[in-house]
Amino acid sequence: MKSDLFGCTEMKDTQIFPAPRQRLKKPRWIIILVSLVSLFLVCAYVYPPRNSAACTLFSAHSCKAYQSWIPPEPARVLTDAELASRVVIRDILDMSPTISTTTKIAFLFLTPGALPFEMLWDKFFQGHEGKFSVYVHASKDKPVHFSRYFLDREIRSQKVVWGRISMVDAEKRLLANALLDPDNQHFVLLSDSCIPLRRFDYVYNYLLYTNISFVDSFEDPGPHGSGRYIEYMLPEVEKKDFRKGAQWFTMKRQHAIIIMADSLYYRKFRDYCRPGMEKGRNCYSDEHYLPTFFHMLDPSGMANWSVTHVDWSEGKWHPKSYRARDISLDLIRNISSITESVHVTSSARKEVQIRPCLWNGVERPCYLFARKFLPETLDVLLQLYPNYTSI
Repeated sequence: MKSDLFGCTEMKDTQIFPAPRQRLKKPRWIIILVSLVSLFLVCAYVYPPRNSAACTLFSAHSCKAYQSWIPPEPARVLTDAELASRVVIRDILDMSPTISTTTKIAFLFLTPGALPFEMLWDKFFQGHEGKFSVYVHASKDKPVHFSRYFLDREIRSQKVVWGRISMVDAEKRLLANALLDPDNQHFVLLSDSCIPLRRFDYVYNYLLYTNISFVDSFEDPGPHGSGRYIEYMLPEVEKKDFRKGAQWFTMKRQHAIIIMADSLYYRKFRDYCRPGMEKGRNCYSDEHYLPTFFHMLDPSGMANWSVTHVDWSEGKWHPKSYRARDISLDLIRNISSITESVHVTSSARKEVQIRPCLWNGVERPCYLFARKFLPETLDVLLQLYPNYTSI
């Protein structure tokens, strides 16, 4: 009889079951259920789940607790060369900048030959002797000078080929010569088509009294950005760190010394970032080496934009060139008043990245110099110079 009571009996036998026990009253069931659920939630809070699937069943706090419990992925072990490089770089960055009555800005002109705007720069430098140095890297022809500030300022130069590592070599050659003078504390790279947008005092204070360098650097996921990355750069240079930017930098002395000290990352770009490295992929070291290098090793020390303006609005391989008919006071003042840095990616969507230009945390105009001006604009610029630099 007992086996029937606890077995799976047929419906016809149910009439012989003894009377059921008295059910618990409904309020007691509710109390017990609420207590069990509360106990369950308390346990989940104190002892969070150990897998992500279970995590979704609990509160956000429990999920966060689970996520913090997961041990972080181990950092990649640095190679001996990387470790040695970073030790040197850290020590250099810890150097304190010095500004004194003899502190100078070094103006580095990277040019194939003649400097068509030499007389405009002469006006810019006049009256500020002792606060600047001039260095000229002429890769093809020795220029004929018209300004005393440029006389005998050529350094030993070598041939420069656009898009090749020789462009970076020329930049390093200029920096090395300028670093020989301990009074040079900031370094400005300029081309033969560059002009000043501001008076000298403004430029001097803008550059020397900021705690960063103005090296252009942004992430471009398109074919002319990350699409140029080549895995031969591993392990030192990872694709996630690959950056792009204009070569026309200004930088403080510590960063200039770091470039001189670097051989590890320079070799990676020399060997694996060049036109025709892989079929259909052209990499240009002057656009990627310094933006990537500083993004990896001192991202907080970079402004991530260049203080040299250039107009890419025409969407061509080269920026807009200004002719004499384009030059007006309004044009110069419009460029000088820009307060946002704009980058456009090379991806199909042409994403626009806009950032405010912050100088020591305060929004300021972005640009001190501009390019690309054709030689025919010189006379107009000389006439306008006293007016457009008075703002």
